[in-house]
Amino acid sequence: MSLPVTRIFDLSRACVHRLCLAVGAWALLLGLALAPVASAQDSGEADPDKGLMEQGMELFFEGLRREMAPTLDEAARLLAQVGPSMRNFLMEMGPALSEIADQVEDWSLYEMPEILPNGDIIIRRKDDAAPDAPAPPAPETEEGDGSIEL
Repeated sequence: MSLPVTRIFDLSRACVHRLCLAVGAWALLLGLALAPVASAQDSGEADPDKGLMEQGMELFFEGLRREMAPTLDEAARLLAQVGPSMRNFLMEMGPALSEIADQVEDWSLYEMPEILPNGDIIIRRKDDAAPDAPAPPAPETEEGDGSIEL
């Protein structure tokens, strides 16, 4: 099945939009879950009405937030840096990559892409892969009721 290039880009925009919404939703949920932790820390005392499980979960989520903050910040910076160049790459190379994907049925028959000294990028077919070889015939079986003699 091949999709028109414009449809592929519409799909990628929709996927990026959904990803941003999902990240925003998780950030909102995490912020709401950690709000009681922040207020409890501000007061400096533990709430005696909270059970041990609730206090443990608050501590767990606070630790998780602290541990994940640098990673999430770095991911946001990387996405901001790579996003425009990835969009440009897909705009320029999308049609050619779509044609290649239509022609190649099994990527496991090919080597990893290789960059030549002149800058060309080639993808070689593996030596052990016969060009367009038919599938090997299934082994012949004796006809019977399907039982196995022991």
